[in-house]
Amino acid sequence: MKTEVAKLENVKRDWYLVDAQDAVLGRLATQVANVLRGKNKAIYTPSVDTGDFVIVVNAEKIALTGRKLADKIYYNHSGFTGGLKEISAGKLLEKRPADLIKRAVKGMLPKNKLSRHMLKKLKIYAGASHPHDAQQPKNLTF
Repeated sequence: MKTEVAKLENVKRDWYLVDAQDAVLGRLATQVANVLRGKNKAIYTPSVDTGDFVIVVNAEKIALTGRKLADKIYYNHSGFTGGLKEISAGKLLEKRPADLIKRAVKGMLPKNKLSRHMLKKLKIYAGASHPHDAQQPKNLTF
């Protein structure tokens, strides 16, 4: 029996819709990262982007366990001296809730060139509406 290696032109991409309301951030991010990588498919190949598109709605209603809203700090550095910026998870959730989910999913993807292509297939919206109705996304529940 031979092992099938997926080719990029043969990959069929589906669209999935995830409702983040009252979902725990880390658990949601792992499931979304697996769908983006294509690990839910039988043709999964690590060196080929076999994943699907994922739409996350209600990002502003995501849940964090424990005291992470106050204690978890995200850091960003401009590259210049004294250019370190920090923001807590609670403030990031108020200002840019989509960035909170995007950072969590990005950390769970492989650290290579392929992850940038996978991350482009992730669409995150703070509210309940999204402009991707024409793609007829399937509901994805965890």
